[in-house]
Amino acid sequence: MKHDTNRSDRPALSRRDFLVAAASTSLLAATGLPRFARAAASAPAPNDSGLPYPMNALEPVVSARTVEFHYGKHHRGYANNLKKLIEGTDMADASLETIVRQSVNRPDRAVVFNNAAQTWNHDFYWNSLSPKGGGEPPTALKTAVEASFGSVDACKRELAQAAIGQFASGWGWLVADGDKLKVVSTSNAHTPLTDGLKPLLTVDVWEHAYYLDYQNRRADHVQAVLDRLINWEFAASNLAGGAH
Repeated sequence: MKHDTNRSDRPALSRRDFLVAAASTSLLAATGLPRFARAAASAPAPNDSGLPYPMNALEPVVSARTVEFHYGKHHRGYANNLKKLIEGTDMADASLETIVRQSVNRPDRAVVFNNAAQTWNHDFYWNSLSPKGGGEPPTALKTAVEASFGSVDACKRELAQAAIGQFASGWGWLVADGDKLKVVSTSNAHTPLTDGLKPLLTVDVWEHAYYLDYQNRRADHVQAVLDRLINWEFAASNLAGGAH
């Protein structure tokens, strides 16, 4: 039997019930991703979307529409896939970083690695961007950057070249290798986390990160991110030992 959803004799929703329902909806939104450790202890508290800022906060460099698709479809897709893959296994209660480390270079866990690493990479990526980003790094990080690259501008140029030059899908990274900073790029889901390096920042150059806004102009996207959104405070925290 077809139910009439417009019946006038349905009980009215009280204000208390409305508030309870609204709170429940927010909780579901906030817990849509598996309960993995966040990319860094110093990361800002997420809003209800699970991001550390509103979806429109990165405009005009990255549009709300791009963030909606990138986070809502791709990032959450990896996380939800991973949750299903590890359910009932010995990795079910492990941290995200542990899952990445335990599944890398394991053919029998390749699908787990791809989804875990992409979830980790994206967690790290969103925190590598800030609506108040760009500018100069904090003093300690700036000193380290200048010691390794000569200047902040030289570091940004090298990071831009690595990200722009990464063939097909992948990531450009600023990392610490012992006492030295350097730039590396990785393809697909791969991450310097499993290469004995400490990630400080990343720039996503999978097409879903920029295509709605920039089409094939990857270079314009990367340069705008580095000039206006890159989160030097996050990198400084990672360098000081705030994560990994």
